[in-house]
Amino acid sequence: MPDAVRTARSIPAMLLARATETPDRPAFLVPAPSGPGWITLIWANVLAQVRAVASGLRELGLASEDRCAILSSTRVDWILADLGILGAGGATTTIYPSNTAEECRFIIADSGARFAFAENDEQVAKLSVVRKDLPTLTHVITFDGKASADGWVIPWKDFLERGRAADARDPGAFERIVAGVAPTSLATLVYTSGTTGQPKGVELTQDCWVYEGEAIDALGLLTPDDVQYLWLPLSHVFGKVLEAAQLRIGFPTAIDGRIDKLVENLAQVRPTFVCAVPRIFEKVHNKIVAGGTSSGGVKAALFEWAFRIGNRAARLEREGRSVPLVLGAQRALATRLVFQKVRKLFGDRLRFFVSGSAPLSREMAEFFHAAGILILEGYGLTESSAASFINLPGKTRFGTVGLPLPGTEVKIAPEDGEILLHGRGIMRGYKGLPEETSAALTQDRWLRTGDIGEVDAEGFLRITDRKKDLIKTSGGKYVAPQFLEGKLKAISPWIDQVLVHGNNRNFCTALVTLDEEAIRKWARENGADASLPVLAKDDRVRALLKPAFDQLNAELPSYSTIKKFAVLPASLTVEAGELTPSLKVKRKVVEQKYKALLDGFYAGAV
Repeated sequence: MPDAVRTARSIPAMLLARATETPDRPAFLVPAPSGPGWITLIWANVLAQVRAVASGLRELGLASEDRCAILSSTRVDWILADLGILGAGGATTTIYPSNTAEECRFIIADSGARFAFAENDEQVAKLSVVRKDLPTLTHVITFDGKASADGWVIPWKDFLERGRAADARDPGAFERIVAGVAPTSLATLVYTSGTTGQPKGVELTQDCWVYEGEAIDALGLLTPDDVQYLWLPLSHVFGKVLEAAQLRIGFPTAIDGRIDKLVENLAQVRPTFVCAVPRIFEKVHNKIVAGGTSSGGVKAALFEWAFRIGNRAARLEREGRSVPLVLGAQRALATRLVFQKVRKLFGDRLRFFVSGSAPLSREMAEFFHAAGILILEGYGLTESSAASFINLPGKTRFGTVGLPLPGTEVKIAPEDGEILLHGRGIMRGYKGLPEETSAALTQDRWLRTGDIGEVDAEGFLRITDRKKDLIKTSGGKYVAPQFLEGKLKAISPWIDQVLVHGNNRNFCTALVTLDEEAIRKWARENGADASLPVLAKDDRVRALLKPAFDQLNAELPSYSTIKKFAVLPASLTVEAGELTPSLKVKRKVVEQKYKALLDGFYAGAV
């Protein structure tokens, strides 16, 4: 690794060093604007565009640590804008493209953003609606949209031209500004999506991201020869931390935020690693299981045999034991007949997935590992700059979130089992919220994560639940809903989403949604109406789901068993306000929406 990259103390300094030392190496692969294929941007191209963004912002009047918002889906322009903001000495405020106009207004007003980058006319329209309430917002730069008559909205190409002209007038300005960006300077304001209440602006410094890049590099997990496929929302820290890791290590990244293109793109790009959230693995799992078993007969028997064999062999390997010759030969046959098809879904060079943002059930990790696909679960919060723990190849323990990254310390609060974190990745605080900051950070700057967990003798961290999400039944027993939800989704290919309910109730119940692809295939094969609201009321569908509840309940103490469940008529969505943008269920919102249904479970119960 070049010394200048290793010693860089800010993200823009890291970019400058990376582009200077390896100018001709591929940095990004982006979808061709028309037709199939990918266009490669080398590091020299990236630096040139970032210089133009930074110079353009300075020309418009950006000062050090001024905030600039980005309202866009995942695309290379998002990263170029972000790096340009940081290279101008500013700080990035992230906004999800799914946010409403009112949510955008709150974030921009709270952050005091002076400029915003908006993806297209649709996103610009959200800002226009609330423009009168945003006196600090001087200009909007749009990647794909049109200019406004009054000059408030500037198209991306025009903005870059202005930036290049400004850079030409003072060629050394960019380097001088980058040199003045301190490790303690604000780099990012990430607004926690939150499952309740108004989001809080998490202040992350330049050093938070530099630390993340250094720590991920120190793991030895990735090399400059790896190829990443990135689709995660860059408004979320899980996507954002990958930007820091790429700058530090230098691997190329294929970037496309369109989820509907995921399978097609993986086959084209053939990445060596991909980061994803559990929801993706759950949907792929359901598709694989439904495809392998729905037709019954010999095909289903072969599928189930292959996964039994794969599970046995993978379990031995995880335990550090050798696979017997006969079992090895059986797994080779299972691979040829079944697992090869599964692996081809992800391209044929994949070394591993990394899962984060929400808990991944052990059963889900074991299912994919049986097919020879390793998922490395990690853990972190917005307040800890995303990556704090991770499993590693050869050091993987399913059901845990792995070992701490170098430089991250952990301890478990003795009074309630809360996980506390300390290190350079911990936030500076919540913007303008001193009381909330004091509640989250101890006096010696340990972060109270709000998660309950335990560390085993070898240092692996196991998350048992969210402190605030723990259910306490009316009998005084505590139940961890996320654990039960993850188990159910792993057991049943028909179930898409689950919410376990029971706080202050005398037993637990559940709301579930159906996996659309799997259940509609079943409906076609069984002469049923394929609409979800009708299927939700079909007794035959309940019969499909009930064995999963019976299997789960057989493993549980009686106080945590799920006594009743209901099938919802539609999936929970971000647009309906039922999921956060990072696809976590907003429990209180969903429980309130279906209050009558939940109350009905307990009517007359003693």
